[in-house]
Amino acid sequence: MKKILINALSALMIIAAVSCSQANGTGDSLERAEPSAELVAAMDRYYAALDTTKDVTMHSIMVMQHGKVLAERWLNGWTPDSLHVMYSVSKTFTATAVGLAIEEGKINLTDKVISFFPDKLPAEVSDNLAAMTVWDLLTMTAGHDVDHTYEAMRKSNEDPAFDWVKDFLAYPVEHKPGEFYCYNSIATLMLSAIVQKVEGENVMSYLQPRLFEPLHISGIEWSETADGINHGGWGLYLKTEDMAKMGQLFLQGGQWNGKQIVPAAWIAEASKKQVECVPAGVREEQLAERNLTKENSDWLQGYCYQMWRTRYNGYRADGAMGQFILNFPDKDVVIACTSNSRNTQKELNLIFDNILPAL
Repeated sequence: MKKILINALSALMIIAAVSCSQANGTGDSLERAEPSAELVAAMDRYYAALDTTKDVTMHSIMVMQHGKVLAERWLNGWTPDSLHVMYSVSKTFTATAVGLAIEEGKINLTDKVISFFPDKLPAEVSDNLAAMTVWDLLTMTAGHDVDHTYEAMRKSNEDPAFDWVKDFLAYPVEHKPGEFYCYNSIATLMLSAIVQKVEGENVMSYLQPRLFEPLHISGIEWSETADGINHGGWGLYLKTEDMAKMGQLFLQGGQWNGKQIVPAAWIAEASKKQVECVPAGVREEQLAERNLTKENSDWLQGYCYQMWRTRYNGYRADGAMGQFILNFPDKDVVIACTSNSRNTQKELNLIFDNILPAL
């Protein structure tokens, strides 16, 4: 469905449902609480499993339940004050900026992408390019057959004045937008560019008073293009506790310290499955050959707005090499972690097998 149905009653129900788990941090920090003996034992098993697991190198983990931090640890030289690259966790923050701009009436999900950049269009605008909407960017269904991100990165490294927006609009759109899933980080950069176009400031500046300041997130960084557009799909640097705050905000339906800072209706739409997410170009039989099923893979559960659905009725912000904000509403749980892991499914499995059952 390509628009948010703003229903005041349902929004109030979401707020009421999460009011019992409001985070009540003091100053910049989240509140801490003593973990149960069961969770302490589970964390010990988890750390022991890490010591014997190849391909998973954790940098940090923070476990929250009912709005309080129950367990946290930094490993392999990382500290609570370390800024860590988020990779595609950045996408969730960009999507949140889009949600706020929609709430302000500056953007609609059905807006055509080309309408924002009339001066950057190719000589010939195809029907598929003309049909592409903000919703299509959010759901990675822009219509491209392949992701051109790394090609564009190469071009930008060669040309300091490289125009990411113009380049994106010049690529062939082989499929009807909204019908073909292809994970596409430049689609997120386009969302960042759209927010900047309508708000007159880049996403990081736009989010400063609306998100970062209310959550007491400071001292962070976000990379930019040559013309000052935050990369959107990557380039954000946060602390682990910053990640946990963002997860808790979503779990609370956009409320923080009694204030609604992100619309509850947007949180509900952004965290639910919007489209199937079988990787572009991968056939069902190839999934079987790789032994990938919905029972064992967290990349086949469905795509939301710049987040993924996760097994155990959860959803997550997800960055390369194992950066995760994991939310499990049924358990009122947020788990934030950073790593440099080559097998991120194994990283998730260690959490699901050891920690989640104890919560």
